Amino acid sequence: MAGASGEEQLARIISSLNEDKAEDIVKIDLRGKSAIGDYMVICSGRSSRQVSSIAEKLAERLKSDLGTRVEGKDAGDWVLIDTGDVIVHVFRPEVRDFYQLEKMWLPAGEQAAATSSG
Repeated sequence: MAGASGEEQLARIISSLNEDKAEDIVKIDLRGKSAIGDYMVICSGRSSRQVSSIAEKLAERLKSDLGTRVEGKDAGDWVLIDTGDVIVHVFRPEVRDFYQLEKMWLPAGEQAAATSSG
């Protein structure tokens, strides 16, 4: 899927996260808001081990097709996976609550919807 659009990457990422039982998946459309990428995905794992596993499997599924960068996998508290078009944050719940990335990137009305849909 080299050269895949941001939407195609996003669909593959969401599918992978669902398959690996990631929790509270939130998609944020960054198009027109930031040059860092087209989409941001934030999700949680129940433990450091699950966070690392979710991130590792996602990176494996994407690396053959995309220039994927992974940071923080060894600690398992917060793993960042950057495909260029989509930035994925996999958190332990406590770490996610502390950093509250959704509050930085989502408008107030969407924050409530994102937190209630998980």
